[in-house]
Amino acid sequence: MFEQTRKGIVRYFKDNLGILIALVGMIVFLYVWPTTHATFLTPTNIFNVLRQSASNLMLACGMTMVIILGGIDLSVGSIIAMSGCFAAGAVVWHGMPEAVGLLIGILSGLLFGLFNGFMIAKTKIPPFIVTLASMNIAKGIAQVYSGGKPIRCMTDAWKFLGAGYVGPFPTPVVTMFIVFIVSVLFVNRTRIGRHIYAVGGNEMAARFSGINTSKVKFVVFAFSGLMAGLAGVTIASRLYSGTCTSGDGAEMDAIAAVVVGGTSMSGGSGRLGGTLIGVLIIGILNNGLNLMGINSNWQYIVKGVVILAAVYIDFIRNNKKAA
Repeated sequence: MFEQTRKGIVRYFKDNLGILIALVGMIVFLYVWPTTHATFLTPTNIFNVLRQSASNLMLACGMTMVIILGGIDLSVGSIIAMSGCFAAGAVVWHGMPEAVGLLIGILSGLLFGLFNGFMIAKTKIPPFIVTLASMNIAKGIAQVYSGGKPIRCMTDAWKFLGAGYVGPFPTPVVTMFIVFIVSVLFVNRTRIGRHIYAVGGNEMAARFSGINTSKVKFVVFAFSGLMAGLAGVTIASRLYSGTCTSGDGAEMDAIAAVVVGGTSMSGGSGRLGGTLIGVLIIGILNNGLNLMGINSNWQYIVKGVVILAAVYIDFIRNNKKAA
């Protein structure tokens, strides 16, 4: 048992050596940089990075499976906004208990994931088109429901999920690692998890081997919607309100974390262990740029360059495999 664990750890570091070096390099740079030296490695800032990265890891766990499958999910950012508004509205406007409101928000994300999965599995419409449509639908629902205004909720029970603590640890950080462990077990220890790789690698061959490819697609996109719903209520809890703008750009951060973590955009390969590192890289990048006082508009440019570089590296790696 110990020997297997040791080999697994060694293999993990070997497989992710490049992005681990990049992560360590970013940490060292921000630690020695004059304007960030005093604040970056403080416990308060480290917990802040982890708390802000929690929702991205939730999204990225679902997005990793979607991209391994050979698809894309553009709707998760809008689902975040919609689920947060539904959860806050259920508590503030309809007098429901906070736990019920949060559950309604999570289930609304699952419902949209089920819709995406059904449309993609049954109609064969490309995931890009389906999730682009549902992105606009969810965004519109959030705006109509909230009236374009934040739905404020300040109760202690509401704040616990996004801004509370479990012992010394922020609640979203605990939730993040629970989600990560469950996702890893799902991908690596279940039959459908293995089928995700088969369908992403060669859908026709997977179908001929007896795999229900429609079921795999349905489950994966449903899981992605569920994760977006959970991320949405977590963000709404942290911000003390549900807003129709809370998920803007979230899908880009999730995709960036997944591709930086080594998952191939062409499908069939990728690991959640790499995605975890990718999420930390994106989280530290966002935090470092803020600490350095860099304008938020420039931050979009930097993240765009990071995504392009990661996809290009994946392109080079795939060409080498094919040669």
